[in-house]
Amino acid sequence: MSRQAEFAFEQAGGDADLLTHLLERSDKVLVKKLSNNDRDWARFKNKHQAGVYIPHEQRDAGFFPALELKERTDGKADEIRERYFLTDWPQVNETKKKTRLVNYRSKGQETHMTGLPKASFSELLPASFLVMGRIGTTADAIYECLTIDSASYEADLLIDLFGLSPDFLIGVFEPAERKKAELERILDFADQVIAAWAKGKMAEFAGEHAVMPPTVELARLARESFLQQHDLANINPFDMDAPGDALREISRKIEWDIFREHQRRERSVELVRLVLGDEPKEVNASAVIRQLIDELPAIDALMLSASQQRKSRAGYSYEHHIEAMLTDGGIPFEKQVILASKKRPDFVLPSLAYVDSKKAGSETGLILSAKTTLRERWKQVEREKGSRQLFLTTVDENIAGNAIEDMASMGVSLVIPESLRKSKEAEYEGHKNVLSFREFCIDVVRPNLAAWAS
Repeated sequence: MSRQAEFAFEQAGGDADLLTHLLERSDKVLVKKLSNNDRDWARFKNKHQAGVYIPHEQRDAGFFPALELKERTDGKADEIRERYFLTDWPQVNETKKKTRLVNYRSKGQETHMTGLPKASFSELLPASFLVMGRIGTTADAIYECLTIDSASYEADLLIDLFGLSPDFLIGVFEPAERKKAELERILDFADQVIAAWAKGKMAEFAGEHAVMPPTVELARLARESFLQQHDLANINPFDMDAPGDALREISRKIEWDIFREHQRRERSVELVRLVLGDEPKEVNASAVIRQLIDELPAIDALMLSASQQRKSRAGYSYEHHIEAMLTDGGIPFEKQVILASKKRPDFVLPSLAYVDSKKAGSETGLILSAKTTLRERWKQVEREKGSRQLFLTTVDENIAGNAIEDMASMGVSLVIPESLRKSKEAEYEGHKNVLSFREFCIDVVRPNLAAWAS
């Protein structure tokens, strides 16, 4: 784990400390994004599924002990394959819990992990994570288990650490290999930093290779990469089958990867300049250690600023991509106009003057508010709405069904990526105030384009 990630975990405390401990002790780690069924057994009575579903690919990949045929004494012929093993759940103080991996052959490959503590699953939001670390050999291993709520700081760190893509569902990782790969990336760049320092050109090198581009530039680079990968000329939403998924891929995957690489370089150079300065000189281990200790407050501040930088980037990024998509689609809009309530909605379609004109057709105008992650921030849009139509777009998958109903009661419609519409890991399905980005463009925007243009 990089020093930056370790510092972030230290700042978070609590579950972050448990996660750090798990990763340090485990030879292999299974991470699963929980489906609704994986949580519902702990939240509601009389649910058919008990426990967490484990796909057979991960079941048979060597992470779990192999299943064994159960001897049946009930006279039934259907085979049951099972295996019991021990699990620790430090979040709820349950240790050496007898957990069962079971496959009823009458149901094909369907396998579930049961004997889990309800308290670890009952309060989780949609798209939360189960993390299992294997400690010891497969035959007699103990599995240390954590549940990571999708709205928590630890979820962001988990996604960052393992490079989880937006469509990630389940995977088995080797922490030592992940750490080695991260170290190799850092060392490749370190060679360049060392050469620049030895030549006395650190300031020049930093300006050319270690400056974080402005958010709008990062967004542009991400869209260019997306267009090249998909052989597209632009991101006109009317020409795309899944424009919402495109927004999610660009903002959550492509731009995030670009940002991380720039931030890694920027912080590496800043750290070297803090400890060694810009000018080459004779150094030894003792001097470096002393300088590290002297500069520890500044180093901690540097790492903390990196964490804050990631948070502030995400919201602006999403707005930039939506603006580009509206522009490519020829959809008229105004951005960040000031309402009477002093609020600044992200976009007004086609314009505030049109929406508030009270003329025939003005009711077709709308506010489009963009939030990469919602959490409790969706409540902020109430003051933007007034009597206007308000659509709230997000790529967030951890919104609970009761929050979606609360939005409906306020007259707020949610606009989400197409893949999340019926996702088993989200709770968007079945709500009348939820529509995909394509449905928003085709059914809400397109019928009014001619009137808006005039």
